Amino acid sequence: MRESLEQRFSARAGAVENSDGFEWFELLRPVEGTEQYLVYTRWASEEHFKAWMEGPMQAAHRPPAAEGEVPQRPAATGSTLWSFEVVQSTGPKA
Repeated sequence: MRESLEQRFSARAGAVENSDGFEWFELLRPVEGTEQYLVYTRWASEEHFKAWMEGPMQAAHRPPAAEGEVPQRPAATGSTLWSFEVVQSTGPKA
């Protein structure tokens, strides 16, 4: 269901980008060794991330079906949440 998963992420425009403290999003497609996609988001703080998880994320991941419409089935099942803290960071030389 790769196509379906990627289309649904494309259709979610603005679902996270307008959230306070949001910095970056990437959907990474597996090339080899796994079938699991990686969704990467970066936040200004853990508090910003938690606020998104408790509010806008709930709505984004459970859109209501229109009256008489059958809700969409998930394009993927199972997930693992990994949290990291930046220890070192660098970017290209100016």
